[in-house]
Amino acid sequence: MTHPDTCCTLVPYFTVHDGQLDAFRAGFEAFVERTRNESKCLFYGFSVSGNEVHCREGYEDADGVLAHLENVGDLLEEALKIADLTRLEVHGPASEVERLGKSLAHLNPKVFVLEAGFRR
Repeated sequence: MTHPDTCCTLVPYFTVHDGQLDAFRAGFEAFVERTRNESKCLFYGFSVSGNEVHCREGYEDADGVLAHLENVGDLLEEALKIADLTRLEVHGPASEVERLGKSLAHLNPKVFVLEAGFRR
C-alpha cells in the first residue's frame, strides 16, 4: 500500500576546519542521541569523506524538520565554530518545503521539489 509522500530530507554538507575533524566527530553521538527521540525522524546519521561531513536525515514532514532544528540548535551552533556549512539542500513536496522557507532562509538552502513518487 502506498500513500502521498510528505517526507522532507535535509542534505547538509560541512567542511571541517583544519585539525578539527576529531573534535567534529566527537559531536556525532550527541546529535544522534538527541535526534533518536524525535517522533517524526525517519533516519539520521553522519558520513565522512576527508574533511567533508554529510548528515543524512529524513523526516515525516516539515513539522519534523522544524522540531529537529529546534532540538539540536545549540549543538549545531557549537559545530559551526569548527566547520562551515558549505551546502544545504532541502527535498520534499512543494506543500512541505514551502512551510520551511522562512525558517531555513538564513541558511540559504537549495530547494528540490518532489514532482513524482510515493511512500510505503
